[in-house]
Amino acid sequence: MKLSDFDFHLPESLIATRPAKPRSASRLLVSRPDGLSDLHVYDLPDLLQAGDRLVLNDTRVIPARLFGQRWRDSAQGRVSAKIEVTLLEPRPNGQWAALVKPLRKLGEGEWVEFSADLKAQLVGREEGQAVLEFNLTGDDFDAALAEAGAMPLPPYIAAKRAADSQDKEDYQTVWARNTGAVAAPTASLHFDQPLLDKLAGMGVGFSYVTLHVGAGTFLPVKVDDVTTHKMHSEWGEVSQAAASEIAETKARGGRVIPVGTTALRLIETAARDTGAIRPWSGDTDIFIYPGFEFRVADALMTNFHLPKSTLMMLVSALVGRDRIMAAYDHAISQKYRFFSYGDASLLIP
Repeated sequence: MKLSDFDFHLPESLIATRPAKPRSASRLLVSRPDGLSDLHVYDLPDLLQAGDRLVLNDTRVIPARLFGQRWRDSAQGRVSAKIEVTLLEPRPNGQWAALVKPLRKLGEGEWVEFSADLKAQLVGREEGQAVLEFNLTGDDFDAALAEAGAMPLPPYIAAKRAADSQDKEDYQTVWARNTGAVAAPTASLHFDQPLLDKLAGMGVGFSYVTLHVGAGTFLPVKVDDVTTHKMHSEWGEVSQAAASEIAETKARGGRVIPVGTTALRLIETAARDTGAIRPWSGDTDIFIYPGFEFRVADALMTNFHLPKSTLMMLVSALVGRDRIMAAYDHAISQKYRFFSYGDASLLIP
């Protein structure tokens, strides 16, 4: 398999920079073995049935982008440099791995001052990334970050506009509760409470799992032979309750449908060892490409992905590359909106 097998041309005008309002008004392209259907997310109750189970990622995105200043004494007095920080992942000791721009203007031991009385000290460097220690911890840190930080919009949106206060609502699922992601599980952004209530009322079940989406989700594939690509790792957890609910659904003949590739990757990780879903927690670097044997997911709801990305390989593994390329050709011709704030698809093998 070559990287070029997963390439396609996307007009830049189809990259969404704001989500649909209301959330469930997003379009939904349904791909079945017998063809394609153009619907909307609010049509999900017509596509699901009692006994089906949606698997939802309950990670909460932190406002991980910070803009501050580094001060330094010089012969001319105190001089400052503008510093941009993007938090990547917390460390067990309370420190953070982060991208700092420009890192060359920050010396080890120096502080960057942000708003909300938040400060960070550079305590180390690792492979081009910074290791930061903040002056606040716990609830104080969370409160200051909520005030000082901006949502870490994906590069293809950030290149078009800056994050603003609306993104703190838009780039967060309605069920987000476990803080730790620096990117949203974007297929889940299409759900609002009225849709969830309607699905629950008709007997669709929900199971919550946690995968803290990292900045590695945006890393490009740099090898031509995709099978040699090294996947980034992310921390996730499938609880005993979620594993039992999913296993029971499978045993009853109901369909297990992860909402988003993050939820799919996690439940398939949790079934790797035994072939059946089980409680699991840890770092997963599972890489799903054509030839992969799915053991839990019966379908997938997901957004439209970047050309030549690992996620294009994942959806191709689920329903076949030819079906995916046909679906994407159709989506482009019908002007579906792409990527994180774009429209959705329901892929049924």
